Amino acid sequence: MTLLPEDSTVQLSPTVLTMIADFFKVLSEASRLQIVCSLKGGSKNVSQIIEITGLGQANVSKHLKLLTQAGIVTRTQQGVNVVYEIANPLVFPLCDLVCNSIMTQLQQQNQHLESLKMFQQSF
Repeated sequence: MTLLPEDSTVQLSPTVLTMIADFFKVLSEASRLQIVCSLKGGSKNVSQIIEITGLGQANVSKHLKLLTQAGIVTRTQQGVNVVYEIANPLVFPLCDLVCNSIMTQLQQQNQHLESLKMFQQSF
């Protein structure tokens, strides 16, 4: 499934575009990405997420609520514990795409810096 149709004459409705934007908004906060990454290895309770991320309890709870509402994470009661896990596994390939893009940009910037250093050394 692709985000945008290949036929550029097809327009996505404002409602669909808002849904897409809202999904990306949820993932646009560093603490939420930390929580998502902490769940990559499997389900965890809040205490485990706090230990892995180093975030405060109130902060983690707030972000888990948003991630759950967005359908990225699920919440399951297991006795006295609440366990969270990734509900939308597509989040990881999406993050990989973004990371690869950033890596390419940084490599290009590094090449420009190296060129600048060589230029500077020629004086």
